[in-house]
Amino acid sequence: MTPASALDDIRARIAAAARGVGRDPASIRLVAVSKTFGADAIEPVIRAGQRDFGENRVQEAQAKWPALQTAHPGIRLHLIGPLQSNKAADAVALFDAIHSIDREKIARALAAEIAKQGRAPELYIQVNTGEEPQKAGVMPADLAALVTLCRDTLGLAISGLMCIPPVDEEPAVHFAFLQKLARDHGLVRLSMGMSDDFEPAVELGSTDVRVGSAIFGAR
Repeated sequence: MTPASALDDIRARIAAAARGVGRDPASIRLVAVSKTFGADAIEPVIRAGQRDFGENRVQEAQAKWPALQTAHPGIRLHLIGPLQSNKAADAVALFDAIHSIDREKIARALAAEIAKQGRAPELYIQVNTGEEPQKAGVMPADLAALVTLCRDTLGLAISGLMCIPPVDEEPAVHFAFLQKLARDHGLVRLSMGMSDDFEPAVELGSTDVRVGSAIFGAR
C-alpha cells in the first residue's frame, strides 16, 4: 500500500470510528507523523491532501520542513516529542502546535518566546497517565498546578492535553482518563491515539490523532 492509499484508509477508519459514536469526522484532525522520513516520502502524502504533520525533534524539522512549506503553502507542523527549554525559540518559530509541555521550565520558556515573537502556536500539556518514570509528561497529581501556572501566571492559552499510554496496558483506559482530566480543567482538545490505537482514541473523544507508521511504513 502506498502512503497516499494508506492515508485514505486511515481517514476512512477515523470517519467510521467517529460516526460509530455520533461524532462528526470533520472534528478530528489527523496528524501524519513524519519523523525520520525525508521529503521523498512526505511529498506524496502532501499531494494526497494532508496538511498536518508531526515531528519529534526541533532540529530534524528545521532541516527538512522550510523547503517543503515553501513548496506547499498551508502546511501545519506539530511538535509531538519532548521539548528542551533551549529549543523553545526555534519551536515557537517553526511549529503551529506544541503537544509536549510537561513542566514549569518549558512553560516559562515558551511564554517568553511567544511574547517575543508574537506567534501563538496551539499548546497542549502532556500527561504521563501511566506514571512511567522513563516517560515525559506531567504526573496527573501535578496537572492542576501546571494548568494554573500556564493560564493564570504565564497567560498561555492551553488548548488541550496529550498522552502516550504505556505499551503494555489497555490504551482505552488511559484515553478515558485523559478525557476526564481535560473535562475537569475545561479543555476541549485531546491529542491521543497513534497507529495501533487511534480508533478507540476517537471513540473516547480524541481531536488529534498522531499516525505515523500506518501511513509511511515501518521506520
